[in-house]
Amino acid sequence: MSENAPAATPGFATLAIHAGTAPDPSTGARVTPIYQTTSFVFNDADHAAALFGLEAFGNIYTRIMNPTQAALEGRVAALEGGTAALAVASGHAAQLVVFHTARSISSITRSRNSTGTWPGPTPPIPPASPRR
Repeated sequence: MSENAPAATPGFATLAIHAGTAPDPSTGARVTPIYQTTSFVFNDADHAAALFGLEAFGNIYTRIMNPTQAALEGRVAALEGGTAALAVASGHAAQLVVFHTARSISSITRSRNSTGTWPGPTPPIPPASPRR
């Protein structure tokens, strides 16, 4: 392959393993480790205020976001050709997110094996078409 040849687009298998993350700058590890922690350190009170005020990006508390979850969300977004993804811990959490944001988004896609009903007069959500 020549030096000027365009880089190949990563395939599904490569994205499934590597998308959404970069190698760890301090250890060089390619795969994101599982961070078994509940909380993260703030540099000072101003840093904490900026994080909680959504003025700065970073980890606050593991139930809100953590590096392992960010890696999963980045990977799912890359595999689905999206710009972002959201991972939640339960079906109830997923329902809460959908029900509270449904009025402000243009479309929602669900899997064919999902169950449940939509509250109120909103029409049912069509199942996703299989990707080919």
